[in-house]
Amino acid sequence: MPKPPSTTEPTAQKNTHALLTPLKIGGLEIKNRLIVAPMAGVTDNPFRRLCKSFGAGHAVSEMIIADTALYARKKSLYRANFHGEIAPISAQIAGAEPDKLAEAARFQVANGAQMVDINMGCPAKKVCKKLAGSALLQDESLVKQLLQTAVDAVDVPVTLKTRLGFANGQENILKIAQIAQDAGIAAIAIHGRTREDFYTGHARYELIAQVKQEVDIPIIVNGDIDSPEKAKAVYEKTGADAVMIGRAAQGKPWIFRDIIHYLSTGELLAPPNIDELRQIVLSHLEELYRFYGEYSGCRIARKHIAWYTGGLPNSNAFREAMYQEETTTKQFEVVKKFLQQPQ
Repeated sequence: MPKPPSTTEPTAQKNTHALLTPLKIGGLEIKNRLIVAPMAGVTDNPFRRLCKSFGAGHAVSEMIIADTALYARKKSLYRANFHGEIAPISAQIAGAEPDKLAEAARFQVANGAQMVDINMGCPAKKVCKKLAGSALLQDESLVKQLLQTAVDAVDVPVTLKTRLGFANGQENILKIAQIAQDAGIAAIAIHGRTREDFYTGHARYELIAQVKQEVDIPIIVNGDIDSPEKAKAVYEKTGADAVMIGRAAQGKPWIFRDIIHYLSTGELLAPPNIDELRQIVLSHLEELYRFYGEYSGCRIARKHIAWYTGGLPNSNAFREAMYQEETTTKQFEVVKKFLQQPQ
């Protein structure tokens, strides 16, 4: 992937904030404590590599359903493509049947994953109606069985992504975290909402801080971390071992660079100027086209283009025109032309 626009690198002597130090998960080490959250339809191979090029220490793949009938599907093969990624490579799987989850874990390790992440946090209806994702939090005995089976199935670290609980007033993350640790889970990423909250309201961090006090494995805090200041504040408030950033990186993958600069110098970086933005966007588009090919590349790129250009002058009209383009060549030309105009 092309190198992002350069910035003044902070001196090594200034890199003293704990978020910038390595973190061990199981026997693996990640270079810092800034992690890209797994997001369906977003954190594909090109996006993970892009975020890492901006300084993210780790990134988890999109969720892959634990069903052998789905492994050979084109979409699943894209999600399980780790070519060119910086180690350690982490693949997220989801399912509600222990045997299938274990098989999926073995499949991903054979496919190159050095870490397997179990999804018990997805709030989507299509996932929860199959009693997977965050719906599993309603059945603690099944959680225990699933986690233990997955851990026993592979010889790489297994991690967990979850929420505070299924419903408000029924937050059981303290119990889930203990079950996870007892099962041999290597780290837990906790989104500060319940499934009932979906993505509404504000993330709550108090229970995450409590979990950190009660278990010994690394705890990763997730939810509403959308700025360098917020990353620092939430990290210090919860005592977590790392922060995980999801939606705030959509259309802003340089947020990891911004956080690193802020923690290193105490200063905030200015947003990319139009020339920098054009370089980032066009490089990302080229990677998407190369990875997905003509048809899918053009369509998958649309949401990224919309995120990148949100808030720019005349962006609404631009996006409407851009959505009409059916080829990668024309789409690329339209985006390039728009980003060459004075903003």
